[in-house]
Amino acid sequence: MSDADAPDTGEEFGPADPNTGEEFEPVDVFPESDDFDLRPGADSCYKCSTCDTNCPVAEVDDEFPGPKFQGPEQWRLKQADDEDDHAVDDSIMDCSNCMRCDNACPSGVPLSQMHNAARGEYVSEEMSKLSVSYWRNRILANYRTSAWFASKVPRLANAAMNFGPARWVMEKTMGITSEREFPAFATQTFREWWASQGGADGSRERARAARERRGEDPDADKKVAYFHGCYANYNTPEVGQALVRVYEHFGYELVVPEQRCSGTPMFANGMLDDARRHAEVNVSSMSDLVDQGYDAVASCTSCSMALRQEYPELFDIEGISDVASHTFESVEYLRINEDVRGAIADADVDGDLATEFAYHAPCHARNQGLERQAVELFRDLSGAGIEDVGESCSGISGTYGWKSEKYEKSMAIGDEMFDHMEAADGETGMTECPTCAMQMEHGTDYDIRHPVELLAAALVE
Repeated sequence: MSDADAPDTGEEFGPADPNTGEEFEPVDVFPESDDFDLRPGADSCYKCSTCDTNCPVAEVDDEFPGPKFQGPEQWRLKQADDEDDHAVDDSIMDCSNCMRCDNACPSGVPLSQMHNAARGEYVSEEMSKLSVSYWRNRILANYRTSAWFASKVPRLANAAMNFGPARWVMEKTMGITSEREFPAFATQTFREWWASQGGADGSRERARAARERRGEDPDADKKVAYFHGCYANYNTPEVGQALVRVYEHFGYELVVPEQRCSGTPMFANGMLDDARRHAEVNVSSMSDLVDQGYDAVASCTSCSMALRQEYPELFDIEGISDVASHTFESVEYLRINEDVRGAIADADVDGDLATEFAYHAPCHARNQGLERQAVELFRDLSGAGIEDVGESCSGISGTYGWKSEKYEKSMAIGDEMFDHMEAADGETGMTECPTCAMQMEHGTDYDIRHPVELLAAALVE
């Protein structure tokens, strides 16, 4: 019996499409046209303003016009005869891409798709390519490139990036806030660790032994492709390592295919051409594996959101629908296919991890129907307690909170979460999103862990 089917007296886990494995059909707002025309999506909006009241940016910034204007109203204006009078408003760059408006809309308007497309046009056609903001955004959006170089000399990079005068210079010259400490680069990347463990061949042997130990068919077809993303590779390889241990514990063979950035920071900064180049690599490698019977799992909810929703909405790449319908968040996949709750009920954790956790559900987890999964999963774990710290956005939204002009807004958005965390028992946070983890740590001084780390501690370590 899977964890999703396990009987429970509380609120049930109910994954949202497309994570049930059915083919995802994105809303087509560009029907039979290559023109920048979002009229079909705009016509579904009846101006209820629910999206505006759920927008965390609009809540703290009275000058931000909100997602209704950024989406359907802006595209209605663009239907005017003189389109030159209705260029994309520059306030589109104040949208944090949290995508909470998608969840809020009662009529299914594809708001985030409109916003992504609008940012793409604004950056492509209206933003000066000689401006500091453009190059700052481009560097932040292409974090994978910077991380690759830093990973070659991680200790030097860590010291240089957090040297006070260097941070001051970056703020004054590039507009990257000096208020935040840069996350540390690991001395060994996840992919380096994975190779040291024998890669796919080593995983196949360990998974087969686990199936025999669990009394399952040793030749069972249990295999997944891990999309680790940039952060788990370069900054928190312990998350990827925990995921591997947990999946192999349940008898799954893992492969770690060729991959690039999911594109999430590029979407948020309007760098759609960059995002497409990365998406083409990811879809190519993942679609080949899907054809071989693999499902894709991601430990970052923004990565799984990109592959499941944003790719098919924005790009026409061969194999993209198959990848979208076979992509899952890592804990979600286990809950659908294994009796994880039963395993948790028989387990306990000791002092290696904190006994009380303050859990924050990332916005991109909420968009996938996953906001309650960690709370539901761990409430029966002996030796650990977990407390949901509310529905508020963390405020950092990837690269958004790293920009000096957005820093105060990001902290104002996060105030509610900070207050709830300070009032919670314990001093350790939990979330599936690496940038939410940065914000939680920055605003509260909590240590932050990923749910798969607690799973590994309970079931494997």
